[in-house]
Amino acid sequence: MIETALLALGLVLIVEGLVYALAPSLIDRMLLALAAIPPEARRLMGLLALVSGLLLVWAAKALGA
Repeated sequence: MIETALLALGLVLIVEGLVYALAPSLIDRMLLALAAIPPEARRLMGLLALVSGLLLVWAAKALGA
């Protein structure tokens, strides 16, 4: 179980690191765009991302990962 959590965390860090390494100016533009979105909409986006992630993890486990 812990190895799966470490694998998932490592993959997230790789993806995040790639964005910062390859397109740091994109991060600045994304942060400005996020600041323009109302907090309730950002909260809804976060909840949708959370549910999507849970569904993906569930599907991966159901398929034998």
